[in-house]
Order: sequence, then structure tokens, then C-alpha cells
Amino acid sequence: MAIIITLLIIAAILVIANIKIVPQTHAYVIERLGGYQATWGVGLHIKVPFIDRIAKRVNLKEQVVDFEPQPVITKDNVTMQIDTVVYYQITDSKLYTYGVERPMMAIENLTATTLRNIIGDLELDETLTSRDTINTRMRAILDEATDPWGIKVNRVELKNIMPPQAIRDAMERQMKAERERRESILRAEGEKKSAILIAEGEKESLILRAEAQKEADIREAEGKAQAIIEVQRAVAEGIKAINEADPKQGYLTIKSLESLNALADGKSTKIIVPSDLQGIAGLATSVAEVIKADK
Repeated sequence: MAIIITLLIIAAILVIANIKIVPQTHAYVIERLGGYQATWGVGLHIKVPFIDRIAKRVNLKEQVVDFEPQPVITKDNVTMQIDTVVYYQITDSKLYTYGVERPMMAIENLTATTLRNIIGDLELDETLTSRDTINTRMRAILDEATDPWGIKVNRVELKNIMPPQAIRDAMERQMKAERERRESILRAEGEKKSAILIAEGEKESLILRAEAQKEADIREAEGKAQAIIEVQRAVAEGIKAINEADPKQGYLTIKSLESLNALADGKSTKIIVPSDLQGIAGLATSVAEVIKADK
């Protein structure tokens, strides 16, 4: 009886020990007597004691591997260091288990050789400006090569591209020269615009001053013309008033004498006085004297 109980306990322990639970995003590859038996997915499974064994536990999540920098040579014989990052996912656990020994080392070597082949067809400048193209080509090549291993390469990224120090120094000098050139262009454009604005301001100022002077001259001329008109109007009004008053001979004589007084104050040496104080003969004598004096 004790033996039976002991056997039952041993059997129970064996059954419990061989109950396996496969977690989410994992798979177990099972071998029976050394050969592939099955691939367990998520859930509860029982393996046969001493016959079945778990050959490999496979993680089905997308994984990332960062490879060390690899020396590569460009088409124009420039040696540089490039490190890559590969995003991959296991799609077939059986192929992953039996397809290749040490899959990560295989992917790393395949990545290095593929990178050297691609960079060897590009010059330095193309390498620095064609990351997307290189990433796409590498992903396609790696995905095709790793398909028999049950691995799918989702993405490949060039993490760092490190040219030699001399090349980096030359690139830095080139970038500095380019920045200085752009700065000089911007400064020259700024000075040009400033000079244009100053010239336009001076032009507008001269135009405004000329227009102001023109307006002042016009107003001054209009004022003088208006003054002359007013004076002439006043003279006309005075003459009209005198004519309407019907002045006597005495008043006219007095005005003639006042006119003679004004003429006498001038610089003329000969004066013709046409008035009633002289006769026609006297006027003719005066005219004759003037003509003789002029000759």
C-alpha cells in the first residue's frame, strides 16, 4: 500500500512538473526524442515526461539590436565608421530554432556586409545625404536574407555616420564659411535696403519742400496781384468819385501844381509842363529845347 501511494505521489509530481503555461507573445518549440514535435502557443500545455522537452523559448515581440560601429569605405576612398540599429521580429519559431546557429551574430555580419556593399557605391556627400535610401535598401536586403530563418526585419536605421577627423574638420570649416557667406549677404541686403529707404526719404523730403515753396510762391504772387487789383480799384473809385463830383478849374489847377512838385523831385533835367499856365507856343518851345539837348 505504501508503495502504491509513493508511486501515485511521484506520478502527481511528474504531471505537475510537466504542466507548462505559455505566456502572451511567446512560443515554445517542443522536441520529442530529439526531433521537432510541435510549437506551443499561448495557454496551458502538458508535455510527456522524459520524452518531450522544450527545445527553445521564443519571444515574438518586436526587438531592437544595436550593432557596434562598422568600418566602411566610400566610392571616393573615404573610410568612416557607421553603426546601425535593426528592428526585427520572429515570425516562425521553428525556422528561428533550426534555421541558423546564433541568429543575432548572423544578422550582425549580414548587416555589416550589406552596409559595406551599399556604401561602396556611394561617395561621401551622397552617404551623408542619403540615409533614407540606405535604410530602405538595407531593410529590403536583410528582410529577404533572414526570411529562411523565421525573422522579419521591420526597420533598419543608420544611427551614426562618423567620417575621419580630418573630414569632419574640413566640413566644419565649410559650414563656417557658408554661414559667414550667408551673413555677409544678409548684411549687404540690409545695408542696400537701408540706403534705398534713406534715398527715398530724402527724395520725398525734397519733393515736399519744393511743393511747399511752390505753394508759397503761388500764394505770394496771388497776394501781390490781389493787392495791385485793390490799389487799381481804389484809384478807379477815386477817379470815378472825382468825375461824379464835377471838380472846378481851381481844384484841377491845384492838382496840376502837386504833379509838377512831384516831377521836380525827380532826376529829370528837362520837364514838359502841359497846363493852362502855358500856351501852345510855350509847349512847342519846351519840346524843341528837349530835342536839342538830346542831340
